[in-house]
Amino acid sequence: MTRARLVNIAWYAVNLLLVVSIVSAFWSLTWEYSTRTYLRGFSDAVIPASASQIEKIQTILAWMAHGPARRDEPGVEFYRDPEETLNYRSLLNICGSATNAFVNVANASGLSARRLLLLGPAGTANHVVAEVYINDKWIVVDPSFHFIPRGPAGQFLTRQDLADSVIFEYATHNIPNYSPLYNYEMTAHIRLGRLPIVGRFLRFTLNRVGTDWSDSVFISLLIERQSLAASVLSVLIVIALLGIRLWLRHFGEVHLGIPLFHFRERIRRAFRALLREPS
Repeated sequence: MTRARLVNIAWYAVNLLLVVSIVSAFWSLTWEYSTRTYLRGFSDAVIPASASQIEKIQTILAWMAHGPARRDEPGVEFYRDPEETLNYRSLLNICGSATNAFVNVANASGLSARRLLLLGPAGTANHVVAEVYINDKWIVVDPSFHFIPRGPAGQFLTRQDLADSVIFEYATHNIPNYSPLYNYEMTAHIRLGRLPIVGRFLRFTLNRVGTDWSDSVFISLLIERQSLAASVLSVLIVIALLGIRLWLRHFGEVHLGIPLFHFRERIRRAFRALLREPS
């Protein structure tokens, strides 16, 4: 098979994939818009407009603990869609999905919130909590136990504060069934250990961009909201395919002299033919 033939096949394949990816991008962006609208409406319905930052946090936690009865259906523990986590009682009792719900609603209400993994000695996650940016620091909020840890003076605590075993014991001793394994000796915002090769590559690549990438609220939302992840991925695929398409056209026309299919030219010709009056 000649190089010209291969380029032609690649050209039509890339164009077909590009059409599919554009449709997928439109669908995922619509999904993300729908999710944002739902979260904004939910936030407006639950949180008073005049609430302070702390009152917003407390209102979200109170709703999660004492809100109206919601659906309950087994087998949905792995959903990362806030429209699901906010409507299934079983999911609001699991630390990961409870944090998912809290982070999404908190950000929709104007707070800056991100998830925080509490790791065990083996690097596995023992518990998942949230951090909210209040008064120039990231304070810890525990959505599944519905409380904000406080120190001896009533102050809000950061993960660095809670790494102190004395402060940790004080902040959690009145919380029923709170395991001492949920300590803050080892924490992470993003854990890529389940992807041995890909995870190392992603961490290396992202560390080149900036060492604090894992602290980003956007990165946390990317993990906690399926619609946002789908939107970003689909847009990146469209951009990549557009780049490949431009390179193929340049290579085919300049280096091989192949007159490749020009979509705009075909549309222009079809439009002219449509407007041309019969003789």
